[in-house]
Amino acid sequence: MSQEQQKKPEAQKEPIKYGDVFSVSEELASKPITPRDAALMQATENQALGQTQKGGPAAVMQSAATVNVGAGLVSRGDISDEARDQGVSVSETKVDGNRVITESVGKHVVGQFVEPDVPISTPGAALDRDAITIGEALEASAVAGASDKPVDESDAAAIQAAEIRATGRNQTEPGGLGATAQSAATRNTRTMPASQKTTLSDVLTDARVKLSADKVVTREDAEGVIGAELRNKMDMRTTPGGVAASMAAAATLNQNSYFPYLEKGVMHEHFNFPAHGLVNVSPVSLPELDQDMGSGYTIS
Repeated sequence: MSQEQQKKPEAQKEPIKYGDVFSVSEELASKPITPRDAALMQATENQALGQTQKGGPAAVMQSAATVNVGAGLVSRGDISDEARDQGVSVSETKVDGNRVITESVGKHVVGQFVEPDVPISTPGAALDRDAITIGEALEASAVAGASDKPVDESDAAAIQAAEIRATGRNQTEPGGLGATAQSAATRNTRTMPASQKTTLSDVLTDARVKLSADKVVTREDAEGVIGAELRNKMDMRTTPGGVAASMAAAATLNQNSYFPYLEKGVMHEHFNFPAHGLVNVSPVSLPELDQDMGSGYTIS
């Protein structure tokens, strides 16, 4: 047997720390993610949201804690000082028609994202056929507050997730909207003037034409896109006025019986979803973190 065949994968020497997967201060960044921290966040998300957010902080923490335990670097009973002394929290506030969810370990914010303001039990299949479609929601992103934002990996992931849900296929289409977004994100990483970078508006204008198929936005569609955007952002925060925010707004409007008014065009606080044509609107701003975050849950 050769020396190469005899070589074994090098064992993990350091546990996955908060700073490896979240954009947090050094005080928490140097702490390993433990099973009890992850369990607390998962329980808090379930209590506050009714489920665990796909791609959200609890899911990331659970994966990291599993790896750390498997490598023998933390024990199943370990818990960080922050989680033990200050608890973990999931708080919710309403901002311009959107639910904004903020998740924290102690005083450290590990994620902030929009959610459709729709009960989980609301059936997406019951939506009116004239409700807002995924293509229309993407077009709304092209003229909303983040329209001039250069496309990055999180935007590309969100657009790809939206395209997959619109077409019903399990992969992005060659030359399609998702592939275009990924190419733009890759190209934008190169050193070039900001004015030459490809923006969300460049990619998403006329999205309905660029999609090979389209469908009405449901809560499940919005959650899938939100999760994709979160998984590809180090700070675990959806972009105000971006793709996830637009999908959340569309799902809220659709499933809260706004769709009968689509003949004249539906106006969300910061997204316009008209039947024909789009108008420019102002961005959605997430609340300042030191403000009252409204209702929430804390478990310690």
